Amino acid sequence: MPAFNYEFPYPSTRLPIFAGNVVASSQHLAATAGLRMLAKGGNAVDAAIATAIAITVVEPTMNGIGADAFCILWDGQKLVGLNASGLSPALMTPDRYAGRDKMPDTGWDSVTVPGAVSLWIELHKRYGKLPFADLFEPGIKLAHDGFRVSTMVARQWHRAIPRLQDQPSWRAAFIPNGRAPQPGELWKFPDQATTLRKIAESGGDAFYRGELADKMEKYAIETGGALRRADLDAHRPDWVDPIGLDYRGTTLHEIPPNGQGIAACMALGILENFDVARLAPDGPELAHLRIEAMKLAFADIHRYVADPRFMEVTSAQMLDKGYLKSRAKLIDPGKAQDFGPGVPKVGGTIYLGTADASGMMVSLIQSNYTGFGSGIVVPGTGIALQNRGTGFSLKPGHPNFVAPRKRPFHTIIPAFITKDGQPVATFGLMGGGMQPQGHMQVFSRIVDHGQNPQAAIDAPRWRIHETDGTVWTEPHMPQGTLSGLEAKGHKLTKTPDSPSFDFGSSQIIWRFPEGGPYLGASESRRDGAAVGF
Repeated sequence: MPAFNYEFPYPSTRLPIFAGNVVASSQHLAATAGLRMLAKGGNAVDAAIATAIAITVVEPTMNGIGADAFCILWDGQKLVGLNASGLSPALMTPDRYAGRDKMPDTGWDSVTVPGAVSLWIELHKRYGKLPFADLFEPGIKLAHDGFRVSTMVARQWHRAIPRLQDQPSWRAAFIPNGRAPQPGELWKFPDQATTLRKIAESGGDAFYRGELADKMEKYAIETGGALRRADLDAHRPDWVDPIGLDYRGTTLHEIPPNGQGIAACMALGILENFDVARLAPDGPELAHLRIEAMKLAFADIHRYVADPRFMEVTSAQMLDKGYLKSRAKLIDPGKAQDFGPGVPKVGGTIYLGTADASGMMVSLIQSNYTGFGSGIVVPGTGIALQNRGTGFSLKPGHPNFVAPRKRPFHTIIPAFITKDGQPVATFGLMGGGMQPQGHMQVFSRIVDHGQNPQAAIDAPRWRIHETDGTVWTEPHMPQGTLSGLEAKGHKLTKTPDSPSFDFGSSQIIWRFPEGGPYLGASESRRDGAAVGF
């Protein structure tokens, strides 16, 4: 991995920061909530939880109390992962979806057990330093006293209305005046403040086994939902060993399936078979290779990735270097192709990172999935429930086929970078199917071309888009690259908006091998910030 250069060749309003304690988040008020915990004597885990709690208030467009979450952290000695995605309810049987050709993305039939609160509880139980209730103080105050809505959050809020305006509980909770709040407008949500206070005071029990669980069940029964208190009570997050792939001496780690993080590792394993360092970082030749590698990885994960209890292949088989080399041979440097899956058995989201002076580093992602999620908001609680059930398949025999008490395919993926077994960076890039694509693009820019983290996340991105199969590109991508990709047969959709919501949002905290202050970089496409002291 080359040493960083500190050139900033892309349009951006951000420069990296350097500090001994850092929080980086997609919303600045949430980042400062975490920083307050560090200043109070807490550690990186305390800061991560406080940030995650506060961001349910200040960026409700992307996550909420009823979200799911994953985490990878360096605890000072080793790398550990936590999968807090929820199972489908016991009543979520295939019969509920008879006659449908795809899973719904709104309403109760898209809701699985929310896991974010369990991640806060479990992380604190194992690693927390401050009292659990202290971590809720900034979020409760923001919800009760109100905050002025930031620019990009206001835009996200407005964009959600066409999809969710027919959901009465969402409409009552989030557009009580019939419209989204404007940038700079004061927003208060006292119901959410009350709920956060109940979770804090009960150590989380109120959510999964107490008053809040009862309210979720009651509303589900009244309005036709499958979620029951027994489903909430049975939920447990799982500590897992992160998977990883060594790429030219530096390792990218992801949470193993049921998440899609393995796709980023697979794409890098395919890309490793080409001499990409000699190619221009923003040229069409390299963009083509990255796109084709990503297409190959997607073909496999959409065929094989599911709740690991139901998968036909293992993560190790999908990451086998020999298998990935065979997939790389399918790439034609001069022509775009459509790929099917191989046979490996033979061979609306927020991201945040924290790091403290002791060396503890946390990479955490938390999401409702599509914007505000399902559009189901439990009355009087501020609990907006995710729509992760949308990730299930309705194809019988597929490992991701919808069934009771099963985790769906998940898009949210925190990442972590190590070198020679030592921590290098917390890293993530939110944005649905963009996430593994962004992980691969940013990671390769740093490792192959020595771009500093801020420049790497400011650089123009492409996205193989799940809605139409074309390659979406950002406005600041060089015209020569666009023309070169089209000449190779790629069908491009050139997005007019800048900044756009379609290319993800990244935060990175980088640890220098010689020690000392970290580098913190925050996405220029969002309202976030990297802050530290």
